[in-house]
Amino acid sequence: MMIYKIFRRSEWDDFTIAGRTLGAPVDLTDGYIHLSTAAQVAETAAKHFSDQSDLVLVAVDASALGEALKWEPSRGGALFPHLYRPLFLTDVIWDKSLPLGVAGHIFPEGVI
Repeated sequence: MMIYKIFRRSEWDDFTIAGRTLGAPVDLTDGYIHLSTAAQVAETAAKHFSDQSDLVLVAVDASALGEALKWEPSRGGALFPHLYRPLFLTDVIWDKSLPLGVAGHIFPEGVI
């Protein structure tokens, strides 16, 4: 199962240089990296990145994250994937730009 992380371009650039990340400021505050399923990622983009256009969508294979990935209740009680370790560049299956269109973010085909 693919799960997704949305990065601001500067966060993505830092991640690619370092080869690992503890996530965005909200992730650092919460103590884990917030991820979303395909069914959740559009709402995540709309809720947290509604006015941001220079974003990067990253896909990760949930099964490869092992026991560090926990499914915990969040928005509306839905279970969201939370990663309790750094995310490594080697965990990333693919990355794609996530531009902002007139009606919201434009996701790559097949994601949502």
